[in-house]
Amino acid sequence: MSLPTHRPQLLAFDLDGTLILEASLSVPKHTQTALGRLRGLGIQTAIVTGRDHPPSGVLDAAQPAAVATSNGGRIEFAGRVHQELRFSEEELASVLAHQLGNARVIAFTSSALYVDMPPGVAAPEWLVRREHYPLSEAPASEIIKVGFYHPEVASWRDTLRGQHAQLVYTGAQPPYPDFLTVTPSGADKGAALSVIAHQLGVPMERVTAFGDSDNDEAMLSVAGWAVQVGSLPLLRPHANEQVERPETLGNYLHALADSLAAAT
Repeated sequence: MSLPTHRPQLLAFDLDGTLILEASLSVPKHTQTALGRLRGLGIQTAIVTGRDHPPSGVLDAAQPAAVATSNGGRIEFAGRVHQELRFSEEELASVLAHQLGNARVIAFTSSALYVDMPPGVAAPEWLVRREHYPLSEAPASEIIKVGFYHPEVASWRDTLRGQHAQLVYTGAQPPYPDFLTVTPSGADKGAALSVIAHQLGVPMERVTAFGDSDNDEAMLSVAGWAVQVGSLPLLRPHANEQVERPETLGNYLHALADSLAAAT
């Protein structure tokens, strides 16, 4: 097992498929215990996720010093907004002008969801649990993220990228070939992690990042130490260590805590 070569001061976690199981609402108990040990050793944590709102149970377990949501477009410290990147109305009009037929489209503001749900298409469980509104009612000046669900999202990504290269595109490839996320310029996890580290006064070489999917590539590439959870080939060149799955992440974190405690 390879542990960071420099004593970490900040651990940055993706959520789904990394700190928690996909679509879960809680951190595994073994991982929770490890996080508590690391906090006791003075190590700060950050959450950097594609979700628009981390579950309260995850926040309670991680007790992060910073939270970046919507792939890094919105950053909070101690519950206070530090940054929120939004599309221009012209950019948003282009993003929503897709030709994907019966695509499911979800636009996010900081406080609400706006959905275009094709007839006969069932809403996912997470969406059913949350209050949402018709996409036609979305406030154009407040949108921070747009998601598309359709088998041909890769073609729309390529078309849109030709028109707006400055926007950030994730998904439309394994492990999410049918899902595309579009965020404003600068709204990526690598940029968010850099902002968080700077605001917390942590050098990047003292940051350890954990991620499992393509939207974590930017974050893993800038961190001083990168831990890949899972086996996505795209991330392997950026990873200093690999953890098999979220259920075994706790073992890695406990080993890190053991090492730091021994050094102390």
